[in-house]
Amino acid sequence: MTATTDGSTGAVGPRAPSGNGTTETTVPPGGDPIRVAAERATARSVEHLLGRQDAQGWWKGDLATNVAMDAEDLLLRQFLGVQDARTTHDAGLFIRGEQRADGTWATFHGGPGDLSATVEAYVALRLAGDRPDDPHMARASQWVREHGGIARSRVFTRIWLALFGWWKWDDLPELPPELVFLPKWFPLNIYDFGCWARQTIVPLTIVSAKRPVRPAPFALDELAGPPQAGGRAARQAPLASWDGVFQRLDRALHVYHRLAPRRLRTSAMNAAARWIIERQENDGCWGGIQPPAVYSVIALHLLGYDLDHPVMRAGLESLDRFAVRRADGARMIEACQSPVWDTCLATIALADAGLSPDHPALVKAADWMLGEQIARPGDWEVRRPGLTPGGWAFEFHNDNYPDIDDTAEVILALRRVAHPDRRRMDAAIERGVRWNLGMQSRNGAWGAFDADNTSPFPNRLPFCDFGEVIDPPSADVTAHVVEMLAYEGKAHHPDTRRGIEWLLAEQETFGGWFGRWGVNYVYGTGSVVPALTAAGLPTSHPAIRRAVSWLESVQNEDGGWGEDLRSYRDEAWIGHGATTASQTAWALLALLAAGERESKAVERGVAWLAETQREDGSWDEPYFTGTGFPWDFSINYHLYRQVFPLTALGRYVHGEPKALTALAGTRKGS
Repeated sequence: MTATTDGSTGAVGPRAPSGNGTTETTVPPGGDPIRVAAERATARSVEHLLGRQDAQGWWKGDLATNVAMDAEDLLLRQFLGVQDARTTHDAGLFIRGEQRADGTWATFHGGPGDLSATVEAYVALRLAGDRPDDPHMARASQWVREHGGIARSRVFTRIWLALFGWWKWDDLPELPPELVFLPKWFPLNIYDFGCWARQTIVPLTIVSAKRPVRPAPFALDELAGPPQAGGRAARQAPLASWDGVFQRLDRALHVYHRLAPRRLRTSAMNAAARWIIERQENDGCWGGIQPPAVYSVIALHLLGYDLDHPVMRAGLESLDRFAVRRADGARMIEACQSPVWDTCLATIALADAGLSPDHPALVKAADWMLGEQIARPGDWEVRRPGLTPGGWAFEFHNDNYPDIDDTAEVILALRRVAHPDRRRMDAAIERGVRWNLGMQSRNGAWGAFDADNTSPFPNRLPFCDFGEVIDPPSADVTAHVVEMLAYEGKAHHPDTRRGIEWLLAEQETFGGWFGRWGVNYVYGTGSVVPALTAAGLPTSHPAIRRAVSWLESVQNEDGGWGEDLRSYRDEAWIGHGATTASQTAWALLALLAAGERESKAVERGVAWLAETQREDGSWDEPYFTGTGFPWDFSINYHLYRQVFPLTALGRYVHGEPKALTALAGTRKGS
C-alpha cells in the first residue's frame, strides 16, 4: 500500500501480449532505440494501469501525507473514549516506522524534522504505550526541547494538547463562534476563507468557546522546552503593522470570551452546528477530507450529540474509511481520497498512450465520472449566485465543494472516450464548461474551489499559522481550465483570452510558473505550456521559449527532472531535487507541447523513464510531488508516478491527442 524505495528498475526487453487490449512492440532492424524503449514502456505501463482499475470504473491511489493525520486520529479516539487496542497498536506501528534517525518526524520524504509533527507523533506513541525513556522516544523529546518545546509548535498542535490540559486554552488565539453571524460582505466572514479552512474553522469556533479539558493519561513535562514566552505572551508587533493590529484584535477577543452574552454565544454555537450538519456529506464525512471531519465530530460532541446520534455515527464511520491497512499490519490515515482526480488522469494517460477510445476500460471510467457530476449548489454559490451547477469534486463524496481543476480535467478525459451515449456525454460536458466559465475570478484566472477568494485578512489572524487559508487563482488550475476551453473550441472566447493574458503575466523572469497544487515550478510549467500551445500560442512565442530554456537548464545529470519541496521556501531549490517519475513527466509534457520532440532533453527524459520503469510497468517514487499547502502540507499521490509518465510517453510516441485536436478544429466558432 506504500511506495517501495529499493531503487529497483524494470527492464525494457520484449514481453508477451497483455491480453488487455495492448499490443506487443517489436524492435525493427535499425529502429530508433529511444522510440522503441518508449513504446515498450508505454505498453507495459498501460497493462499495469488497466490492472489497477476498480470494477466500478474508477482508479484511486493511496494519498500519503504525514503522521500528524495518524496522531490526531488517536487523539480524537482518546478524547471521545472510543479507542481500541488494535487500532492503537496498528497506528503506533505506522508512526514508529516513519521516525527518522535523529528522533524526528518530517512532513515529506527526505525533508527536515518538523517540530509540530514530532510533538504530535510523540504524544500518539505515548498513547500507544511507548515509554519516555525508550531510546526512540528519548531522541524525539530531546530534539523537541532543543527546538523550543511545545510552545514553539503550531496552533493546531497546541489545540490538540489543550484538549487534555497539556496546554492552556487562554494561551491560544481566540476564535469566537459569533464569526458565523458576520455578513458575507464583512471582512473575515467565513466565506473569506478557503473551503478547507472554512470547514475546519467553523467547528473550531465551538471548540474554542467550550474550551474542554479531558483528563490527560500522562504528563508531558519532557516536551516543555526551556522557559520562554509562549502563546499570547509572545512579543507583539507594532500597532502600525497588520500583524500588530491582528494581535491586538486577538487580545480583545480573549476579553470578549469572558464577557460574551450567554444567549448570543449559545445562538452562535447552535448556528455553527446547523452549518456543520447541513454540510455533512452522504457518506458521513465533511468535505471529503479528514481534518474538518475530526473537528466537526468534536464540536458536535461538545454540544451534546452522543456517539449514537446518526450524524455522529456516520461521521465516525467515515473516518474509518480514511484508514489504509498495509501488508505489515500498520494503519495509515489518508487526509483525503482522490478517486475523481485519479480516474480522469488515468483516462487521459491511457487514451494518450493509444488505447482505443471505445476500450471497455475507458467507457467504464467515463460512465463512472458521468455519474459523479454534481447537480446541486454548494458554498461556491455565495460568490456566484445563480450559476447552474455542473462541476466534479476530487473525492467520492464532496457535493458542497466541486473542484474547478477536477472539472476541467474530467472534461478533457471524457472527450477522449467514445461513449455510446453521446448525447449524455455532451450534455454533461456542456454543464461542466458552463460552470467552469462561471467560476472565473475577476482577474481572469481560476482558483481551486471558489471565485475571488482573495481577501488578505484571513492569513493575518494569529490563529492561522499553518498552511494557506484562502484560495486565490493559481497558474496550474488556470492552465487546466484554459487547456480544456481551447479543446472545446473556445480558444478565442473572451474569458479564455483573459486567462491566457493572466498566465503570461504570471510567468517568472527565469521562465517557469509557480505550482500551487504540485511541486513546484516544474509542475506549474508542465501545466501552463501545454495549455498555451493548445490555445494557439505558437511554439516560437517568447514565453514558450523561456520556459523551454529554463526546463533544459534544470534537467538533472541522469536525464530526468526533480524539484524539492524546499523550493517553496528557498529559491536555491527551484527546479532542483532528486529525479522523480512524475516531475520528469511534467517537464516532458511541456517540452513536447513546445515542439521539442526531437531535442536531446526530451530524448534523455524519455530514456530515463524507460530505464527506471519496473518489471510490472510501474515506477517507484518515494518523494512527495503533490501540494496541499506549499511547504506546510505535502502529498505523495501514489498514482502520480503511473499516470503522468504514461501520458508523457504516450504523447512522445503518438503526438498530441488526435481526438481533442479534431474536436477543437470543428468547434472554433464556439
